[in-house]
Formats: sequence, structure tokens, C-alpha cells
Amino acid sequence: MTDQAQQIAPPGPMDSDWFWLDQADHRAWLKRQSESQLTFFAASMQPGPGFCLLGHDGTPLPTKEQELHTTTRLVHSYSLGVLQGHQGAKDIVDHGMAYLASHHKDTVHGGYVWALTDDEISDDRKLAYGHVFVLLAASSAKMAGHPDADALLADITGILDRHYWEEDAGLLCDEWNRDWTPFSTYRGMNANMHAVEAMLTAVEATGETVFLDRAARILDFFTRQIAPKENWRLPEHYTQDWQIDRNYAGNHMFRPAGTTPGHSFELGRLTLQHWDLMGRPETDAPQVARRLIEQALHDAWLPEGGFAYTLNFDGTVADGSRFWWPVTEAIGAIATLIALDRRTEDETWYRRLWHFANATFIDHDQGGWFPAIDEEGAPTSSIFLGKPDIYHSLQACIFPLSGRLSRMIVPPS
Repeated sequence: MTDQAQQIAPPGPMDSDWFWLDQADHRAWLKRQSESQLTFFAASMQPGPGFCLLGHDGTPLPTKEQELHTTTRLVHSYSLGVLQGHQGAKDIVDHGMAYLASHHKDTVHGGYVWALTDDEISDDRKLAYGHVFVLLAASSAKMAGHPDADALLADITGILDRHYWEEDAGLLCDEWNRDWTPFSTYRGMNANMHAVEAMLTAVEATGETVFLDRAARILDFFTRQIAPKENWRLPEHYTQDWQIDRNYAGNHMFRPAGTTPGHSFELGRLTLQHWDLMGRPETDAPQVARRLIEQALHDAWLPEGGFAYTLNFDGTVADGSRFWWPVTEAIGAIATLIALDRRTEDETWYRRLWHFANATFIDHDQGGWFPAIDEEGAPTSSIFLGKPDIYHSLQACIFPLSGRLSRMIVPPS
């Protein structure tokens, strides 16, 4: 590990009267980290259609399956790279936009299929989770000036309107078969949370207020109706009529049982982003965001460092696995709190999180972030193959660099 890689900010006591986000050395380190992520994951683009997953050393993994969220997150991330002036980012956006149109897009029934293997459909479900990432990719691509972004935005907006948005509930349903026949009655927070992320990006890309209004309804349900009754923890799973399903235990990666504190960080940050885009009205949004974020910090930070993956409904640890993405989301959430209101306790967390990430998750030798660490803090493989994506680690650098509650755009240096 080089001294430059280790040096995340000028040394200073925790009770210093300055904040890392104001320090040129720390901001330069964040910029180098974002560039490192964009450089490492560029190897995801191989000759031929689509992308590949990367091993810890950055070489392609033998698995041939490509899921919709992988394609769309690469489009989104490298659109941010275009906006930062990263060399080669435009080519990756072009590659991903082409693959969405030629392979993920269902030309028979409409919508976007979840997974392909060797460019043939291997999972034809129509998941809200995947479709909201199409909206995120289209919105970011539009901000990056991609010529096909408007068409993709129009297509995905129509699909979300017709098949997923439930006006009475003010929320998205979750999943269909390929032909839009019912797949299940499951309802969940994760797809809706990422819908808010995508909708707020769409607002910034298009100015269309319908996205802002719908994001408000989703946020209201989870952060004002559910969270206060659940001691500011957020149950993940719901029945068809949006009652908490406390017995649900599905896919361990996307639908783990109980509550997921990393999602509280995301929803807290998104609450502030929505409030900012609304013009910072006189509401309790800053207080709500802080309650969500602080409860997750309190519940999930482990004695050995890092966050527990899942919690029981009473806040006790259910799964103590330590993954990279909750740390990245906490960094983004705390940076947003600092951008709004400079508090020493937030700065303490911000420094703690970056010190921990720098010492455990960031691969300073080969690039990227390790997705998981074991009990000794060493990199390990568990439910994630290789280094699964750039999305979380890039945004951990860009949110602090932007210095704003909304928009992740960082001007080219």
C-alpha cells in the first residue's frame, strides 16, 4: 500500500474545528479514489455485447450470466464518469446502452428481462428492482448527453406507469412474469427505495415534477408511516396490501429477513435529497433523515468495526456479515448531513468510516473494493462473486465531493 493511498486526509484530532470535506488533500484523495474505481471497472467491458464480472484481481470471471442491475449500474456510474471528464467513460456508456436495447429489452412483451447467459435469456422475470435501475441509467445517461437517453427514458417511464406504479398505495409493486401475468403478491422496500433514487435523478435530468411527487409518496410511507412505529428501523418485506411481513425470508442478497441498516442510510440520504430538490420547505425532513441514519449507526456498528448486514426487528444483530456497501452508503449519508449542518459528531463518524474502509475494503494494490471481510478483517468471498460493482464505491467518493444534498455531478478537474 502506498503512502499516497493511505493518506486520506491531513492528520488532525477528532475534535479539530475543521472538517475533512473542506480540506484540499482529502478532496484530492476522494478524486483519486473515484478515478481508480472508474479505471479498475473499465475491464468489465469485453469484446462483444454486454459486460463481465471481475475477480479480485480485475480479470474476467468465468460466469457468463449478466443481470439487469449490473448493466444499468455500469451505465449510471460511467455516465457520472463522463460528467467528471474521465477518459473512456463514454465508450462504456455507449456499450451499456446498446446492450440494454439489444438484449435486456423484451421486444415481444415490452419491459426488460432480468438476466442473460451467453446473450440468451436465462431469467425472464420482470422485476421492479431492475426496471427502476433502467430509469436511473437513462436519467444519468441523459445528463451525460447520450443520444439514446431520451428514448430510453420515455420507454421505461411508460413501463413503470403501466405495470408497477400503484396509485392508491403510492408505491411500486414488485414482480411479474415475462408476459406481465402475476408472479407473486410480494411487496418490498428495496425496489421502492431505489425507485426514489432513480426518480430524483430523473427530476434532475428532465425537470419533470411527476417524479418528485411520486418519490415523495414513497418516502412518506417508509420514513413517516413505518419508521416511527418501528423505532426508526425499516422492515424490508410486505404483503400485497402493504402490511409488514415479519416472517418473510427470501433471497439473501436482495431480500434478507428482518431489517437492513444499510438501507436506512440510503433512505436518510434520499430524504434530504428530495427535500433539497423541493426547495427546502419547512418540514421535518432533516430530522427524519437524521433519526434514520443515527438509529442505523447505533444499531449496526460492530465492536470490531463495520456494519452488521441485517438486524432483527428489535435492533439486535441477525447477520453480522460485514459487506462493503453499507459502509459506502453510510459515508454518503454522513457526508450529506455534514453538507447540511456541520456537527462534530458527524465528522467523527465520517472519519471513522473512511479510516475503516481504507484499512479493510479498499484494494490499494489492484483497485476496486473487496465486497466482504471475515472475522479477522481479511477479504473473503461469501454471497458475492469477485468485485461485484463500481456503483457503491464510486458514489462513496462522489457524494462527499459534490458538497450538495442533490446532484452527484463533480466538475472535471
